[in-house]
Amino acid sequence: MSSEPRVALARLVGALEAHLDAVERRRSDTDPVVKDAYSSLADAFEGYDEALYEAHDEVTPFVLFDEDAEDDDADDDADELDEDDDDLDDEDDDEQDDDADGPDDRHPRL
Repeated sequence: MSSEPRVALARLVGALEAHLDAVERRRSDTDPVVKDAYSSLADAFEGYDEALYEAHDEVTPFVLFDEDAEDDDADDDADELDEDDDDLDDEDDDEQDDDADGPDDRHPRL
């Protein structure tokens, strides 16, 4: 990757144009040309961001979307939801047990 920001910027602009062309000519949702253009765009962006930082100690305000990390996050979220559901089930069981013991002494019947 080039440490020259202008060269990296030109590569990024070219990758953006190639990605747009690929998307406009997409033949299916899994078109390998689009996937390749996506990867090239991500690489060009990383190259530009690194070159900008090396030359000027500056970064862009953008973050690349990491599909693998997103899938892991979705799995983690699903696990957390399952744990929350289990906690709620336990609370429901406790309430049912309390009701089966008789009236609640804290709230006398009138």
